[in-house]
Amino acid sequence: MIMKKKLVAETLGTFAMIFCGCGAMTINEITNGSIGHIGVAIVWGLIVMSMIYAFGETSGAHFNPAVTIGFAAAKKFSWQKVPFYVIAQAIGAISAIFILWFLFPESEFLGETTPRENFPAYKAAVLEFLLTFFLMLTIINVSTGSKETGTMAAIAVGGIILLEAMFAGPITKASMNPIRSIAPALFTGNFQFLWLYILAPVLGAVTAVISCKWVKDDACCTSNNC
Repeated sequence: MIMKKKLVAETLGTFAMIFCGCGAMTINEITNGSIGHIGVAIVWGLIVMSMIYAFGETSGAHFNPAVTIGFAAAKKFSWQKVPFYVIAQAIGAISAIFILWFLFPESEFLGETTPRENFPAYKAAVLEFLLTFFLMLTIINVSTGSKETGTMAAIAVGGIILLEAMFAGPITKASMNPIRSIAPALFTGNFQFLWLYILAPVLGAVTAVISCKWVKDDACCTSNNC
């Protein structure tokens, strides 16, 4: 029963995050920039912060397969639970994009992630790696076990996402989240750059976990608080 509640929380939280974040991008697209790049970045930061407040105590508010894998690599989350969390996140993300597709059929992109034109894919991969590295570094240092709880955790994580979306959004769309990139691609059919939005965030998150030992004691990533 407890696991079921966690999975429902991950589904609902991911749905809300993708619906609002990609929704802001979609509405900005079809209204010729009425929200603006800064407005979109703020929406991403605020919805993540809100969902951490809402579900951090229940599921840990991962909402991101890279974060879930990162916690598992840190031995703060059971590897056996990773597939269930990823499936719940996928259901939430795909459902959110389906609703956006239904509401705004005129949209060509639905918040999809692709590198800026003429920006090489390998450079986009490096940038997404670094963005997710900083995101997971923030999460792993403000979380309790595999949970992001408390006022400071929500503000810190929402803040880093807002910050990174603000400056990197125009280049790579600042995904930092494999399922956030996969869901729109299923509806737009644009899979050309999907590999980098899956691989780079996972590698970035795992690298951030490894780096925690550089600034904390050796036991910082060996506590199995699932």
